[in-house]
Amino acid sequence: MKKFSLFLIGSAIMISCNETPIEQAAVEGNEHESEFQWTTEKFGDIQILRFQIEGWEKLSLQQKKLAYYLTQAGLAGRDITWDQFYRHNLEIRSALENIVKEYKGDKDSDLWNNFMVYTKRVWFSNGIHHHYSNVKMKPAFSMEDFESLLAETNTEISQEAKKVIFNDKDAKKVSKDSSSDLVLSSAVNFYDPDISEEEASAFYKNQIDTTDKRPISYGLNSKLVRNADGEIEEKVWKIDGLYGSAISEIVKWLELAKGVAENEAQANALGILIDYYKTGDLKKWDEYNVAWVGVTEGDIDYINSFIEVYDDPLGYKATYETVVQVKDLDASEKMSVISENIQYFEDNSSIMEEHKKKEVVGVSYSMINVVGEAGATTPATPIGVNLPNANWIRKEHGSKSVSLANIEHAYDQAKGNGILEEFTYTKEELERAKKHANASSKMHTALHEVVGHASGQINDGIGTPKETLKNYASTLEEGRADLVALYFIVDPKLMELGLVESEDVGKAEYDSYIRNGMMLQLRRLEIGDDIEEDHMRNRQLVASWAYEHGKAENIIEKKVLDGKTYFVVNDYEKLRVLFGELLREIQRIKSEGDYEAGKNLVETYGVKVDPEIHKEVLERTKKFEVAPYLGFIQPELEPVMENGEITDVLVNYPKDFQKQMLMYAEKYSFLK
Repeated sequence: MKKFSLFLIGSAIMISCNETPIEQAAVEGNEHESEFQWTTEKFGDIQILRFQIEGWEKLSLQQKKLAYYLTQAGLAGRDITWDQFYRHNLEIRSALENIVKEYKGDKDSDLWNNFMVYTKRVWFSNGIHHHYSNVKMKPAFSMEDFESLLAETNTEISQEAKKVIFNDKDAKKVSKDSSSDLVLSSAVNFYDPDISEEEASAFYKNQIDTTDKRPISYGLNSKLVRNADGEIEEKVWKIDGLYGSAISEIVKWLELAKGVAENEAQANALGILIDYYKTGDLKKWDEYNVAWVGVTEGDIDYINSFIEVYDDPLGYKATYETVVQVKDLDASEKMSVISENIQYFEDNSSIMEEHKKKEVVGVSYSMINVVGEAGATTPATPIGVNLPNANWIRKEHGSKSVSLANIEHAYDQAKGNGILEEFTYTKEELERAKKHANASSKMHTALHEVVGHASGQINDGIGTPKETLKNYASTLEEGRADLVALYFIVDPKLMELGLVESEDVGKAEYDSYIRNGMMLQLRRLEIGDDIEEDHMRNRQLVASWAYEHGKAENIIEKKVLDGKTYFVVNDYEKLRVLFGELLREIQRIKSEGDYEAGKNLVETYGVKVDPEIHKEVLERTKKFEVAPYLGFIQPELEPVMENGEITDVLVNYPKDFQKQMLMYAEKYSFLK
């Protein structure tokens, strides 16, 4: 999945400190938007939000059943993501949850408050490593304190799992540091702990045929293990393989969903997905993606399976994640003009002619409202998705792009004031941002997903990016998609198509991107940290490359006023030219598989942080007390039963993050 995440630059978010019970609010109108509580609580560096499912009341009973079954299928695999992220995660989660349920002591004490903050952070990250930075989160209580909680609640945990909470072992979930062994230095559970990068790379190198124009996604759905003879082999995630107990439950719900599909094409795609889960056959996965991308009729759609490879340091193995969605018909119709004009963008791109697709096929774009998410897409969620990932399927059969409209709307409702004022240099820049930030952000997301990820092609005989660009592939791909969006967001064609009202929309996005890439996103890092997350790397790469290459003409100017630093765009037209030049180079790197050039770009511009700027950003933003990371409590679907049959499906909007996490553990724990 090519995901586009939102970096929120609001401030002064209103926070409710009260933990309230689940609110039984059917969508039909029990809680109007003007009364809806968008934010619930804050802990650590996290803000918890809620979102509404717009359009639910307009669905037929069959469609509601379909969405319900698909949502249950997603939640059935929730434990898979936890185990993929780290081999001790499920055991640690079980211990933490038992303490939460059984503790009878002082819940106003510092120990309990620190314990609950840590537990909630673990819930939020689907494990003990931070969901974004990948660094292992250290609790603000001691081993002795933890042992006292274990004893008081009769909670069991192995010595190894207990120690790893507090020691420095497995410090990074995913390491992108090319100076170290990427596999051995990553805690993610896609490889046995003693398997090296060299061994894993050699295993797949022996399998891959770089001349195959329709290659399978090698390693996508398996773990590499060392067998009793010391040899490396794959253990496939399938119904009679690894994660089989959870996958059996997923399949059960998918079969119910297939029975209420909106049309034959949708039912056929679900059937192939079921076969894939049963067999683990990666050719079946390709067959499914071809079928799924061709399903454009119907109001309900979904993403389900092992999809995103960001969490594998080698880019082979995919994390389990799901999204169930309802199409926003009105908004989709308005934005469909982007996919209808996709060839214009390809033909007029700044990339080399030989790297352009002669015909961009089958690109669909929809604005959707999320019904439910599970696995790696929650609690922190993307705001845009583009699938499938296989380049040959995208080239021959097209792709689907979606923007998660109700998620973006919830983010908008949670924004406050202050940070924008703090980091804009002129009144003109501030007013432009306030007027156009919402439109520019949505247009950037649309162009990134629909045009960016669909553009360009790899030269014949060159392997896939995960083979050629390795640990830099994801950073460069996200940078490439961002640059496509930046290049075209100021194109007069957008005004001609009625997508933006003025050139100020594009200027607002340029201001925002440079502001974020050069400064604001640094609030997500601890002092002394390098940037390792792919989206953060790509943003700094693009912004800092443009700044450095525009110095001679002062295209982006670093200004200091009253001891505060600002990066100000002086020439938007020349900045677009720079973005076009960098886009051309990154596409060349991808098309030709130029590893050394890709490595040089990322390491030079995307990894290291200016320590003085970093300190300044942290100092200037701490007064706003705005969490740098946002995530969601999911709506809960409740079937109404009569005589053993579903007669309706209601939507409940919980307000208590803790209760939802405990409910999930009770209801959806299928891995032991």
